[in-house]
Amino acid sequence: MKLRYSIALSMPLISASAMAADLALKLEVPQLNVAEYHRPYLAAWLENADQKVVANLAVLYDVKKKDNAGTKWLKDMRQWWRKSGRDVEMPLDGVSGATKAPGEYTLSFPVAKAALDKLPAGQYQLVVEAAREAGGREAVKVPLQWPPKTAQSLAAKGKEELGAVVVQLKP
Repeated sequence: MKLRYSIALSMPLISASAMAADLALKLEVPQLNVAEYHRPYLAAWLENADQKVVANLAVLYDVKKKDNAGTKWLKDMRQWWRKSGRDVEMPLDGVSGATKAPGEYTLSFPVAKAALDKLPAGQYQLVVEAAREAGGREAVKVPLQWPPKTAQSLAAKGKEELGAVVVQLKP
């Protein structure tokens, strides 16, 4: 009886998200040849044509630090911090996570999780910013049209702190 009840509750969620658009982000954290390497803090957000943040998608930082001390360096991601970061309390459920070691990663943002279904149609840009202790800062911007009419793969490339950044959209 419990099984039927849990399936019945999950059915509307599955069908609602299957009809909505999806956004995924593939990003590369490059291996840097430096004496002292620290994993970068990363933030990914969507902003409108006026460069106002409409959705925080991911904030990756040192979440394991005692007493939430990893938040101390979030302000090093200057663009994100000035536009949105100082106004949110971390950890942010469904958005914040641990930093990533060098490699390629895919982050998915289903509509139900990221509230993208509430966005009006129009031009946006997805911004990914990285900052590293004893390292540099970099932001990569990928312009996009929301909601997507066709499946798309939009790419940009960082110069040092970020490698390839690919936004995948599905209607």
